[in-house]
Amino acid sequence: IKYIESLRTLRIMYFSAWLAKRWDDPAFPRAFPWFNTTQYWEQHILDLREQLGELNEPAIQIFGQ
Repeated sequence: IKYIESLRTLRIMYFSAWLAKRWDDPAFPRAFPWFNTTQYWEQHILDLREQLGELNEPAIQIFGQ
């Protein structure tokens, strides 16, 4: 449970990196037209800032542990 937010942050970053690495493939701009937009990157930065806030919160405690 304590790794959920860390793994979520990694997934968010990995997905964007995966798209960026393959952007020169002609199929990617057609499949992900929203990726190379200002709006996408503004939202991505906002999402990462929110994740930073989540990472700074104490981990969820499960009863009995």
